[in-house]
Amino acid sequence: MKTLNDFNFETKKALIRVDFNVPLNASFEVTDATRILSAKPTIIKILEDGGSCILMSHLGRPKGFQDEFSLKHIVSKVEDILGVGVKFVNDCVGETAETAAANLEPGEILLLENLRFYKEETAGDTAFAEQLSKLGDIYVNDAFGTAHRAHASTTIVAQFFEGKKCFGNLLAQEIESIDKVMQTGEKPVLAILGGAKVSSKITIIENILDKVDHLIIGGGMAFTFVKAQGGKIGNSICEDDKMELALDILKQAKEKNVQIHIPVDTIAADDFSNDANTQTVAISAIPDGWEGVDAGPKSRAQFHEVVLASKTILWNGPLGVFEMESFAGGTIALGNSIAEATKNGAFSLVGGGDSVAAVKQFNFQDKVSYVSTGGGAMLESLEGKTLPGIAAILS
Repeated sequence: MKTLNDFNFETKKALIRVDFNVPLNASFEVTDATRILSAKPTIIKILEDGGSCILMSHLGRPKGFQDEFSLKHIVSKVEDILGVGVKFVNDCVGETAETAAANLEPGEILLLENLRFYKEETAGDTAFAEQLSKLGDIYVNDAFGTAHRAHASTTIVAQFFEGKKCFGNLLAQEIESIDKVMQTGEKPVLAILGGAKVSSKITIIENILDKVDHLIIGGGMAFTFVKAQGGKIGNSICEDDKMELALDILKQAKEKNVQIHIPVDTIAADDFSNDANTQTVAISAIPDGWEGVDAGPKSRAQFHEVVLASKTILWNGPLGVFEMESFAGGTIALGNSIAEATKNGAFSLVGGGDSVAAVKQFNFQDKVSYVSTGGGAMLESLEGKTLPGIAAILS
């Protein structure tokens, strides 16, 4: 696996695929700069070597050239974070971009215009990728969030940099973190899967049963397992057509000697609202007209013991409707348990949109080992798929 450390970037122009697809408010100000911060170590390393950086990214899903999706809006934020001036060019291919890249001096940064202003980017067009390749000497992919897409800038362009391509620090870290969970992690290995639907996690569950010792199933998807085993779940979310599959997963786990942990109690509400009446009940005895919305106190205590006994932990998905303050307790308790285990020496990886949102909301990001920057890419990695953006660097 080639990384930045395999190259000396002195006098070289690094063409870097970053993921600067950041949220903007109505005034075009960046509201969450995590992705820019994540790319900083790669960019600074290249500049300190005496090289220059040509940054390419997408922003949103524009239909052609749309000013609201221009990367010019983020230039000042990128400058603030990097502590270096950033030149901007209002195209990403062609004469304007090529001239700007050619004139770049060592120690300088050039940000190209939004790649997705061209439909050739998402189409994975080879001629478009070749135009991009003319801008730099070495190709660096540091965009894990788009590594599962075979787009021109994430995958196709790599073929024009034979022997001159590598992973940036962020992407290398992402690969190593997932590898720790899936291959090299110290045992016992624990996976915590939450969220609403079993159907969205089937392939992950099937793939990780060979890799883990313990599996906590929480959130809405737990009710499908409870009902499948004859429990009464009231009005709780359930995928009736997946109950047979749930039983099959339990059977597979038993055969593979994987211990599955499902909540034993739940906070039930009489309405899907923060102001609903609530009661704590056994998860298999939820009254009609009530729905489970969070893990109960006994479940939290049991999960705490499992987490503390684990040496490698993957967390993907919340334990309840954490967006509502009244139903965030289970997810916060789990975060605290993982933070404690991490402090005691366990390796913890958090990935997937909702769990990352929860980690940020409740300030756990500095208390776990690693927070993944890619939702879809992370999930596909856990499913055992080889991501095109990673395969392109390894080939």
